[in-house]
Amino acid sequence: MRTKQQLTEDIHRERRAALVVNAKSRRGRQFYEDAHDRLLRAGFKLLGAYAVEGDLEQSLQRAIDLGPDLLVAGGGDGTISTAGRMLAHRDMALGLLPLGTTNNFARTVGIPPDLDTAVTTMTEGLVIDVDLGIAGDMPFTNHVGIGLSAEVMINAPSRLKRAVGRLAYPITALGLLTRHRPLRATVRAGGGEIVFETHQVYVANGGFHAGRPITADAHADDRLLVAYPVGGATRRELLRETARNALTGHRRTLHERPFLAVGELWLETDRPAAVEVDGEPCGRTPLRIALDANALRIMAPPGTEDH
Repeated sequence: MRTKQQLTEDIHRERRAALVVNAKSRRGRQFYEDAHDRLLRAGFKLLGAYAVEGDLEQSLQRAIDLGPDLLVAGGGDGTISTAGRMLAHRDMALGLLPLGTTNNFARTVGIPPDLDTAVTTMTEGLVIDVDLGIAGDMPFTNHVGIGLSAEVMINAPSRLKRAVGRLAYPITALGLLTRHRPLRATVRAGGGEIVFETHQVYVANGGFHAGRPITADAHADDRLLVAYPVGGATRRELLRETARNALTGHRRTLHERPFLAVGELWLETDRPAAVEVDGEPCGRTPLRIALDANALRIMAPPGTEDH
């Protein structure tokens, strides 16, 4: 396994890459050709290039088998999470093309949803390693949602996401909320226990959710998971707390209520509740969530701190 500095130097010098774009993501089909051309103009030797509308994991595996130094993945958080899971503990870096609806993980590591910036990051950036979360036995890059948020991810229409972007989620949530019952959730961590009633719970590895900061000091390289409910048992509390999170997340810290920052936790609910992992359905509660520290190498912007 090369050091991160050695891998960075090899990427800058050799420019050996493979490209996988999820053409089903919100902007994937539109931007595949553009990303392909930009990478070639930047001097990358594309060992393989795939615009995927079928089996994403199969295409990612084909790209990995080509042995590039850099695997460039384009799509939303689900695509990035899948690529991150498959690249864990490999001598290969993940390059991010944020083409999804919210692009939470890319925002967490400082890459805005802009192709020019993303490609510049790959040509001028550096390799760092970040943590992966593990929900049950499923590694993930960004977050786990339990309850209403998972129902929203399962039910948000693809056409609506393509048409209005991240607004598709609150629109879908408002439709589901009228019939959603609150959960009694129990979180056990570090020998303690917290119980609360809420419509939804999040456990984040990264620093963004729904395209906005969770707190000012949460990120994907801090050896911490951040668990928090959104509101209480009433729909009014849920709406008020959702709005508060969106407006004030950049000013809040992990030490404030209702955040619980730990390395591992057990979460159960009074009835089996739907779970989504980075926007993809992933079973039901109860669930153990843990960390795999420094499991994933990514190409980050120049000057990024690496812990």
